Amino acid sequence: MPVLANKLILTVIEPVRAFTSLPSVEARNLMCHHDIRKRKDTMTNLEYRRIYLDNAATTPMMPGVLAAMEPYLTSDYGNANALYREGVIARQALEGARETIAEAIGASPTEVVFTSGGTEADNAAINGITAVMRQKYGRIKAGNHLICSAFEHHAVLESIKSRKQDGFLVTQVKPRRDGFIHLQDLQAVLTEQTMLVSVMTAQNEIGTVQPVRELADLTHQVKSLNPTGVLFHTDAVQALGKIPFNVREAGVDAASFSAHKIGGPKGIGALYLCRQTPFIAQIRGGGQELGRRSGTQNVAAAVGFAKALELTLERQQHEMNRLAQLRDLLAAELLSLDRRISLSVPIDPTRHLPGLLAVTVQGLESGTLILHLDDAGIAVSGGSACSTGSLQPSHVLTAIGMSRSLALGALRFSLGSATTEADIPIVKAALARILNHG
Repeated sequence: MPVLANKLILTVIEPVRAFTSLPSVEARNLMCHHDIRKRKDTMTNLEYRRIYLDNAATTPMMPGVLAAMEPYLTSDYGNANALYREGVIARQALEGARETIAEAIGASPTEVVFTSGGTEADNAAINGITAVMRQKYGRIKAGNHLICSAFEHHAVLESIKSRKQDGFLVTQVKPRRDGFIHLQDLQAVLTEQTMLVSVMTAQNEIGTVQPVRELADLTHQVKSLNPTGVLFHTDAVQALGKIPFNVREAGVDAASFSAHKIGGPKGIGALYLCRQTPFIAQIRGGGQELGRRSGTQNVAAAVGFAKALELTLERQQHEMNRLAQLRDLLAAELLSLDRRISLSVPIDPTRHLPGLLAVTVQGLESGTLILHLDDAGIAVSGGSACSTGSLQPSHVLTAIGMSRSLALGALRFSLGSATTEADIPIVKAALARILNHG
């Protein structure tokens, strides 16, 4: 290899290996400027495959998805709202994608609204439903009480929080230490003033699958001041494709989804709105999506979303079984490695995402662990977010009653289609080296 090439490798690899001595914010900023998809062993100078275990954050695009999208990025580029041939071709593809997604989730095509992702879908659901209820029925006749779980995604938490300035009352229901929202805890805060309840289907940090059907049924039984009764929304972003999910069986009035969590493209999501669910568009303009979300639709991304969902569901049961086995194997190996490692929540196989394992490492911070594992070629995430240079514990872990000190050492391993049994001992050995030198 030319000398220049060797020098180039050093400029890419060595700063990454130095991350562990940098503050986490600075380290993360540096990571943006280096290609860290491949590593070279410093002894052999041979490249080795990275192990990606953060599939709850995003997933690689599935084979076949890009091919399905390609025509609508090149030759069939028409605006789906145009009347001429190019527009008709685009419209047919868009509606075909909508029908595929609707069938997969048990909805009618007219109940599926394309969005830019899960965050927009959550925002639209909260703001669109509350806006129409207040506008149609007024401040006096309609209730003004909103409920969500305390460990929702920030897209829901911040949307509901923002409604306070419009006079809404907000209650957060805390999950218990087992990672679940219990029926009696929701029942204790429901009132005739309650307008909307939002509880996610699958918790994205700890993997617990909430009893959404029971929670929705309980919500709908409340005698409300609102003519439509109390409505129930669920963020199903982490559930779609990973466990069976059907909006009718779940009994929800609205649900949010995202494509890039299941091998689809980023920048596309969907909002399910039951035909009886009142809603006012939050993005106004040309009135696309039956007036519920304006803006020229991203046909290629919608086609990619539908294709990814179709491929995911074809192998869903097989992957559920395979990933659950790998999750349990990884859990057993890590728990036997060091007494400082413990499960964030107990794993109930019938109520837990198959490919998600959440642990804590007592006495160490997740940011340090993540960077050490990254240096070993392993990508995982933590339960902490870095803000203005100070490490803060995850709101999810503190919501379930975990101490701040323990929550700061959280790690999330989310397995995916590329994960194999051979990855487990590599992860265990890497973590063992880190703990032995920590």
